[in-house]
Amino acid sequence: MPRPFSRLPEPLAFIRHFTPNWFAMTMGTGVLALVIAHLPWRLPGLALLAEGLWFFAVSLFALFTALFVLRLALFRDTVWPMLLHPVQSMFLGAIPMGLAVLIKGLLLFGVPRWGEGVYALAHALWWLDAALALLGALLVPCLMFTRQHHALEKLTAVWLLPIVAPEVAASTAGALAPHLGAAAAQQLLVAGFVLWGLSLSLAFSLITLVLLRLALHKLPDTDFAATSWLPLGPLATGCLGLLSMGQAAPLAFAGTPLASAAELARDLGLIGGLALWGAGLWWLVIATLFTRHYIRDNMPFNLGWWGFTFPLGVFALATFELQALTGLIFFTLVGVALAIQLAAVWSLVFSRTLAGVWHGELFQAPCLGGPGSPAVSVLSEQTS
Repeated sequence: MPRPFSRLPEPLAFIRHFTPNWFAMTMGTGVLALVIAHLPWRLPGLALLAEGLWFFAVSLFALFTALFVLRLALFRDTVWPMLLHPVQSMFLGAIPMGLAVLIKGLLLFGVPRWGEGVYALAHALWWLDAALALLGALLVPCLMFTRQHHALEKLTAVWLLPIVAPEVAASTAGALAPHLGAAAAQQLLVAGFVLWGLSLSLAFSLITLVLLRLALHKLPDTDFAATSWLPLGPLATGCLGLLSMGQAAPLAFAGTPLASAAELARDLGLIGGLALWGAGLWWLVIATLFTRHYIRDNMPFNLGWWGFTFPLGVFALATFELQALTGLIFFTLVGVALAIQLAAVWSLVFSRTLAGVWHGELFQAPCLGGPGSPAVSVLSEQTS
């Protein structure tokens, strides 16, 4: 076996070349833990496996946060190229999305272990997550409109990442609200519905552009194979958020002037959730067909492969939620099939990631790729 980090582009590359893409690993690992915890059977060891994966995701998030902070502190000259890069900047949305998944896991695994005091911690973390998600949803599009260079033929679904983060936070609000006092739950749900509407409306606009780009310019290069799955994320998260917030609303707003609206939100949430699940099912089939095409082209591994995991996992969670609300065995069967597929994909991507970390080849930030990188080109134009 070759020496570790034998392919590092430079000393301390794991800090200087650390990119927000790594937080997608937290998202994929965390959502796998949640899916295993929501399986309809209770086999020995499953609960322990789910909890172990969640703790692993928490450790990854802490490690990645430390590396990202070190990059910002020690290599401040790399921040602006990252923000100007038309792909790297999009992955800033993976930071709050990873945190949202961990918060939801905190509700499942933290309370049995540490008691109900966890709810206060989850509440505080949720507002932090919502602020980060909103910041990314505003900052990255502003950079796109004013500083970055984009073209329709280069458009991919990676554009969805910064604007989907508020929607992921909204789905977590629905899970947290039943464990808070009435006033806090009301504030949380109002903020959640606002974030949900902000995110999903923009997501539908971008998905329309993605469909147009696919029709005019066909599939992106194999380096962007995993982006075919990204539109499934906002559809599945939109479904899950509408279901969870709709179920939490009647209790939170009971005895208030909004009580009747909360009841309506619960009923419309189920109808809207079914509609979004149907849209997600279409995209699931299309993304699967796209992936078969990419496999024939021998798509190379990169950190973007973690994009295969989170959309699939959220769709599985939405499927299990629909099964709990409707009692239909159809959703149970589909959810189990999705869970098995997610576990297989996660195992493949995780093993490839470990190999890339061992060699050090994954620590190469495209935004620091030299004179040819888009960000460096923009900086040269601005300073000339």
